[in-house]
Amino acid sequence: MAGILAWFWNERFWLPHNVTWADLKNTDEATFPQAEDLYLACPLAFCIFMIRLVFERFIARPCALGLKIQANGPQKAQPNAILEKVFTAITKHPDEKRLEGLSKQLDWDVRTIQRWFRQRRNQEKPSTLARFCESMWRFTFYLYIFTYGVRFLKKTPWLWNTRECWYDYPYQPLTVDIHYYYILELSFYLSLLFSQFTDIRRKDFLIMFLHHLATISLITFAYVNNMARVGTLVMCLHDSADVLVEAAKMANYAKFQRLCNLLFVMFAMVFISSRLGVYPVWILNTTLFESWEIVGPYPSWWVFNLLLILLQFLHSFWSYLIVKIACRAISRGKVSKDDRSDIESSSDEDTGPPPTPVQKHHNSTTNGTNKVHGTNGYLSAGAPCLDEH
Repeated sequence: MAGILAWFWNERFWLPHNVTWADLKNTDEATFPQAEDLYLACPLAFCIFMIRLVFERFIARPCALGLKIQANGPQKAQPNAILEKVFTAITKHPDEKRLEGLSKQLDWDVRTIQRWFRQRRNQEKPSTLARFCESMWRFTFYLYIFTYGVRFLKKTPWLWNTRECWYDYPYQPLTVDIHYYYILELSFYLSLLFSQFTDIRRKDFLIMFLHHLATISLITFAYVNNMARVGTLVMCLHDSADVLVEAAKMANYAKFQRLCNLLFVMFAMVFISSRLGVYPVWILNTTLFESWEIVGPYPSWWVFNLLLILLQFLHSFWSYLIVKIACRAISRGKVSKDDRSDIESSSDEDTGPPPTPVQKHHNSTTNGTNKVHGTNGYLSAGAPCLDEH
């Protein structure tokens, strides 16, 4: 284990030439980022998760009920051991051949079995009230952390001159504000990572799991490598759009369509301008060119910039999805809910007559085209949407 740790923390990878870990040990005169500082994020992540439960129960839920958001979930499927075994062990979407076999085995018509599977799938989806509470929690946190970031950064020299991110690097002392900012951001994303295993499992589980891992890795990398200054700029820039998208989700769940449309437009403008404009011109310019000029490249410098460039490609992809969503919203006249968020059919549809050929064509077209989804946790949509779940 000692050999593995020595290999992992190789100074020639992490630090510029002629700099050692001993040079960055804390002294009476200065404090520098230490890897062990990040251990604090684990218990703090648990605390944030518990705060989230209390917030959703005693603050978000009453707000949702006050906005007339329904607390009841989708209609539950009637208990059936045979269908439950097929659903859990074989498939949640039986094909026509299997449906016919189950129809003969249970003496049920195929449509009834299809309705059972549809209701059973809907049971695993969170209710609108649960989604509203989750969005309100995220909105509250993002609003706080973004406000904190802006108030902190406006007093720093590197906000106004990004070359300050690299002067005296890596001998830049760690301030209490930077330490708090990093630990809180890291703890929040750790709590999101943990909560995926306790929340209702969603379709985008793996995508969001990888997204949270990537975010945690970037925050950790920037802190350990003492690229903390530029890291604060990246975090604040990304938090700016999160506030708006969570607000738009809440408006969507509360059926405030005009407010939802307005917030979506604001989100799209902020997201695209910050990710395709500010990020490459401001962030990538300083990490690639200014740091090269002032500090010079070294192995972890290449890795850090590679991750940031890959993030730029993702920004471009997500911006494309947002523009596509916006164009579809304009054609429909509103921003609609995500087809993955909607209950697949209401009780009225379950008891009503079979769909007409026109309805069937519309449903097949919608299901065939509404599979594009964002992987950044902001949007996942084919139809104009706001929900990631």
